[in-house]
Amino acid sequence: MTALYFQSFESTHRILHEPTFWKLYSRFWSNPEGSLAKLRLQVLLVIAIGSSLAPHVDADGGLRDMVHQWIYAAETWLSGPLEKDRLDISGLQIHCLVMLARQIFSIGGDLVWISSGSLIHRAMQIGLHRDPKHLPPMSVLQAQLRRRLWATILELVVQSSLDSALPPRISFDEFDTEPPANNNDNEIQESATELQPHSQGCLTGTSMQLILLDSLPTRLRILGLINSLDTELSYPDVLDLSADILDTCRGWNAFARENKESGVTSFHRNLLDYLLRRFLIPLHCPFANKARANPLFHYSLKVSLDAAMAIISPEPDEGFSNLMAIGGGLFREGIRYATSIISLELLSQVETQYLDGALHRNSHYINPLKKIIEDMISLSLERIRQGETNVKGYMFLCMIMAQAEATARGASSELSIAKSAKDSISMCLEILQKRLSVTSLSLSTPDFESTSIDERESYTYGLDFDMDFFLADVGFS
Repeated sequence: MTALYFQSFESTHRILHEPTFWKLYSRFWSNPEGSLAKLRLQVLLVIAIGSSLAPHVDADGGLRDMVHQWIYAAETWLSGPLEKDRLDISGLQIHCLVMLARQIFSIGGDLVWISSGSLIHRAMQIGLHRDPKHLPPMSVLQAQLRRRLWATILELVVQSSLDSALPPRISFDEFDTEPPANNNDNEIQESATELQPHSQGCLTGTSMQLILLDSLPTRLRILGLINSLDTELSYPDVLDLSADILDTCRGWNAFARENKESGVTSFHRNLLDYLLRRFLIPLHCPFANKARANPLFHYSLKVSLDAAMAIISPEPDEGFSNLMAIGGGLFREGIRYATSIISLELLSQVETQYLDGALHRNSHYINPLKKIIEDMISLSLERIRQGETNVKGYMFLCMIMAQAEATARGASSELSIAKSAKDSISMCLEILQKRLSVTSLSLSTPDFESTSIDERESYTYGLDFDMDFFLADVGFS
């Protein structure tokens, strides 16, 4: 599981120096009881994150319970008195690992924006926002660790800002840290006195982080526009920003294809594409909603749908599928926005084609949309089996499908929607009762993610559904 972590998440979120970690890892297992708390937490968090990509064979939830305990222990350690052993590189590494783990395992993943503020303040407190060349002399390894860690913190900040619809906690005026060198970990030793970076076209363990970092100015501009209280979106700005994101995605996919034999996996392709492409949906959403009445905005609808399709139907990969089945935070929000876009398109197309009498001729477009909704219904059900306690997503997807089918028949949709809601709730209740029969609910480990999900209406970028949406008069009787 430790190896799984380095083969996956460390590619985009550079937190640890792998050779150094393996030395500490061996030291930990040689004397676990005598290890420092920070080393113990670091090792356990890496194991926890790696376990998210393993097949779910832990039927009784024992491993997941342990993982949750490790995350809570790390949170407790971080929230303790601010001693010096927390305000250093190791402390920040643990903080980053905790934020990543919380989103993977749905432990307050939708509250990560709050934690990102604390993280970036701690990082600035120890000078990560200043490039090492402006600081007292340090080793090449330490300088690269600081640059990598700062880039990871920036990535966590922008992703949490997108999910919370709140401003990012940083701007380019507040730091001068340069990008890390494009080198593999085994090329950066503690004794190294100089470093020869590879060209950007050369694949290394830092390549994916550098691609994300290159797109950071564009994504910060997107966040500034969509989260601003007094800035009106300009369509030319939207087109320019989305073109930058799409160019980055195309460049990354070309780079990944060229380096497929060198170690770029389907998980890598899916993860980086997901982290970039999901910014397109809230950016284009205000104009995509107008596209059905104003053809001038059709491009926004197309971009939103393409992004949603890419998010919902990634390249087949078992590890990434496992992540989507259990992930919260950024791993759930992207799916939620994508599902909303596709659901709205399905209902709109079914109603339009029914009124035009063209349903039998245009099934080649509607059927794939239905198939995606069916796949999302299956995924939502699997998420509930894997620990999700909020059943609203599954219920609403079933209601979407019921409304689409009723509209296609020219029938009143109210009864179909009500029946699908009742059936979906019954299904969820059965699953939750089965889970309850094999695991005891612990008051010490509340599902923060589920308890706060209903308070999200204020930051859904106009993509949330409510009951009135389904029970509105659709004109059929």
